[in-house]
Amino acid sequence: TPHKGMKTHSSVTSSRRKNRKAHFTAPSNLRRKIMSCHLAKDLKTTYSVRAMPIRKNDEVTLMRGSMKGKKGKVIAVYRRRYCIHVEKIQREKANGQSVQVPIHPSNCVITSLHLDKDRKKLLEKKKKSDKEKGKYKMEVAELDQT
Repeated sequence: TPHKGMKTHSSVTSSRRKNRKAHFTAPSNLRRKIMSCHLAKDLKTTYSVRAMPIRKNDEVTLMRGSMKGKKGKVIAVYRRRYCIHVEKIQREKANGQSVQVPIHPSNCVITSLHLDKDRKKLLEKKKKSDKEKGKYKMEVAELDQT
């Protein structure tokens, strides 16, 4: 029997060095997925989806950090720096100029989705795959054995 801490999948690395390299050199299409954000409870029940890749014009609430509890609309998704910029979340520089505070999407919750046809299609796809991931029912298990 394998040790508790050992990996079980031979083609997936558990090396910290390789995982960090993969993360920081990830292409834009993978960064989109990495920059996913949880949905608020009401959206979660409506769409039966836990998380979605963040997008410009989504409305978010900050859940962590010094700006915790603040709400706003996403005005930029900065994939190269793994951060988003939210409307009205700014700070003053020493010279008096105001700048956007970069926020990691994992520290936010999406409170309202900006929907278009592609996003609706993605929600449908995710909903279907979630149902397939559910645990086996007893009848299904019995049918498989016969």
